[in-house]
Amino acid sequence: MPHGQTSAFRCPCASPVASATVSRVLVTEAIADGGLQRLRDAGHEVDLQLGLSPDQLLEAIKGAHALIIRSATDVTAEVLAAGTDLIVVGRAGIGLDNVDTAAATDRGVMVVNAPQSNTLSAAEHTMALLLSQARNVPQAHAALKAGRWERSKWNGVELSDKTLGIIGLGRIGKLVAQRALAFGMKLVAYDPFVSPEAARKMSVEVLTLDELIARADFITLHLAKTPETIGLVGKELLAKAKPNLRVINVARGGIVDEQALADAILAGNVAGAAIDVFSTEPCTDSPLFALDQVVVTPHLGASTVEAQDKAGDTIADMVQLALAGEFVPYAVNVEAGDVSETVRPYQSLAELLGGVFAGIASNVSDPLEISFEGQIAEYDTRILTLSVLKGFFGATSDAPVSYVNAPQLAAERGIEVRPTTSTTSRDYVNLITVSSGQHSVGGTLAGLRAVPKLVNVDGFEVDIPPAQFMLVVRNEDRPGMIGSIAGLVGAAGINIADMVVGQDRDGVSSLMMLATSTAVPESVVTQILAVDGVLTAKRIG
Repeated sequence: MPHGQTSAFRCPCASPVASATVSRVLVTEAIADGGLQRLRDAGHEVDLQLGLSPDQLLEAIKGAHALIIRSATDVTAEVLAAGTDLIVVGRAGIGLDNVDTAAATDRGVMVVNAPQSNTLSAAEHTMALLLSQARNVPQAHAALKAGRWERSKWNGVELSDKTLGIIGLGRIGKLVAQRALAFGMKLVAYDPFVSPEAARKMSVEVLTLDELIARADFITLHLAKTPETIGLVGKELLAKAKPNLRVINVARGGIVDEQALADAILAGNVAGAAIDVFSTEPCTDSPLFALDQVVVTPHLGASTVEAQDKAGDTIADMVQLALAGEFVPYAVNVEAGDVSETVRPYQSLAELLGGVFAGIASNVSDPLEISFEGQIAEYDTRILTLSVLKGFFGATSDAPVSYVNAPQLAAERGIEVRPTTSTTSRDYVNLITVSSGQHSVGGTLAGLRAVPKLVNVDGFEVDIPPAQFMLVVRNEDRPGMIGSIAGLVGAAGINIADMVVGQDRDGVSSLMMLATSTAVPESVVTQILAVDGVLTAKRIG
């Protein structure tokens, strides 16, 4: 940078939580009071508006920073476009087929859910329907209460020694497998993402879908609703089933073709079904409702006190993190991978480095290289790359920057991001370095308290914690430079909280970094630039 040039950037060094402002959280469906109270206690305005029509939602979303829903609210691209202040959409549950996640990502809106809140309840409801279907419990109950003793009519089957086909061996599928084993069932599963070895540890045999349907006495579904899974259990698949097959669905409506299932039961190709979810909800008219062989419930998989409490608490916590600008573990449209406990402490450091780098680099036209060295390189570091980008663009953009839209901002500005990893680090246990062109900044966590430290700036060795307000000065290596620059800062009534002189590899001291109590005014920077021997001065914060 030529003599006399100055730059000022905001450093994201203050805690996002500390700087968080009151946000309006629009809640359009009932969630547990505990979750709502968590949001209020955090200082947010909770705007509870239940039962909104699509047109009413378009009006209500205006000015909202967060939207919390369950399964009845459709968050379309139009809704997202109307919510110009929206930061996060939270689904108090698992399924997200009522949220246009792609449109949310395009707008930099985080989409989060509560994936573990109802797993136990859904697994238990699956077992309840499995038993109800096997023993005709609802039908016999209804007959007896109507005054009919129909003991011989509702003859059932045992679960013991029957084969249960589990389609989708995720969190809920695994819980169902554990419980089915207790009933003496034989377990087979279809899940292309589960290895045969992992399945064998659960006493489950992995099969193709066609093999599973041909062997199973019962099948239970535990899949997300996607374009690939809609109508999965339809006419073609059911034609390959045993005549005594019974179908259980506590996953999502639409995965089972209801008309095809009804036809298969009427034709005697399927013995019965127990269905909790439907392609259109609320559902009061289905071809399955007229069949005595079918047990139905109105989407009760997550309808337990415990699941609702967990879903409300979890989504409130996720929304709070998103509003504070922090990493959200259950964000579905953030490509962060699994964040290990080893990597997690380095998130804030990576964000700080991104902000400081934005301050020392006048522009970025070359690729932005982010290197991770040491133990952290043994883990998934994608969240750290996102953190660097969040810090970098947060310091250079007036628009809100999140883990969602930071990669998009890089793409829009034509910045190529190149993360690299190396398990060896010469001087530090772990080191993160951000570089592009002639500029670089490196940092680590030091000591038992894991204090963030800048250790390298533009090739000069330093040792200083990043601060909200900093001044970086390049100068000729001559006597009196430290006194001249520090004197000007002090004369302006600005306290120097910390200061370090950086040396290059030849031991030449020609870089100074000052952490100040307040931002250094432009007028003081101008005075510093006028000092003979000063090459550049850049203020951060």
